[in-house]
Amino acid sequence: MAQLNHSMSPRFGLEYAPTSFLMRFGRREMFVCRDFRKRYYKVNPVLDCSTGVEPGHVELLVFGKWLVILSRAR
Repeated sequence: MAQLNHSMSPRFGLEYAPTSFLMRFGRREMFVCRDFRKRYYKVNPVLDCSTGVEPGHVELLVFGKWLVILSRAR
């Protein structure tokens, strides 16, 4: 079963991100927020995938608006 947290997580470096939430699925976490960062490369308009800020994180940018970060739970 998934846990849903509305608190900001400083370990993702997005503590000031508006409208964010964190879901936990056992040993995995999924953090979803609106993307507010300036991208200095051309972004795929549907789905853009890149490595995260920390090792083991994967960032998915969905529709150029929503940032989904997949990681291990700590």
